[in-house]
Amino acid sequence: MQLIQQDSTMAATAANKVSEVATRGLADGIDALDWQRLSDELGGHGHAIIPSLLQPKQCSALADLYASKDLFRSRVVMSRHGFGRGEYQYFKYPLPELVGSLRRALYPHLAPIANRWNELLRIDVRYPSEHQEFIARCHEAGQLRPTPLLLQYEAGDYNCLHQDLYGEHVFPLQVAVLLSQPGRDFSGGELVLTEQRPRMQSRAEVVPLEQGDAVVFAVHHRPVQGTRGIYRVNMRHGVSRLRSGHRHTLGVIFHDAT
Repeated sequence: MQLIQQDSTMAATAANKVSEVATRGLADGIDALDWQRLSDELGGHGHAIIPSLLQPKQCSALADLYASKDLFRSRVVMSRHGFGRGEYQYFKYPLPELVGSLRRALYPHLAPIANRWNELLRIDVRYPSEHQEFIARCHEAGQLRPTPLLLQYEAGDYNCLHQDLYGEHVFPLQVAVLLSQPGRDFSGGELVLTEQRPRMQSRAEVVPLEQGDAVVFAVHHRPVQGTRGIYRVNMRHGVSRLRSGHRHTLGVIFHDAT
């Protein structure tokens, strides 16, 4: 019993540490981003980088949470499922303050982009302006499990190309934040995006990130302007082989899982 209490205390302390180093006015900073530029980059390339979304202390504090088992609902060892090598853990509710704040603050800016994409692709689904309304939609459909996660890689680890689809309701954009510093904490381990175009060969793109940078990218598919109008391309993402060191990433997915 004493060990359980100690584990709970350690988890609470770690969560409080993230709260303490959280930047005041995070939502204001996100509101002040050049969302027209980000929208244009998403439309043109399927992803957009937000430089220095988090500060180094925030990144370190979030990475340190990986050892606090009481903060997570499940742990996945990739090699057991053919997903690659490495592991990740899904947070449980209530989310750490910084993680929940990022989810709530980013969503209202991404929802109009998601709605525009669905309109271009002639998909009837529209997304509400506030994240809590969308989560209520997920929960009504039985998607009750939170999906924000921390990923951990060591030398030789990698993540196969995949899509984060967890149920009927899928928000078409997600965000990843690199918590480690390339060149200091690890080498290799680049984020890779692929685009499967109809009747064409797939296109791959490597996304360079520094510690604290975030990348917004398509979960499943995106609209592309062709010579004969708008068509749909299928998107996947993964991480190349880590050559040395350790790499932590925060994944912010906006739909919950069944």
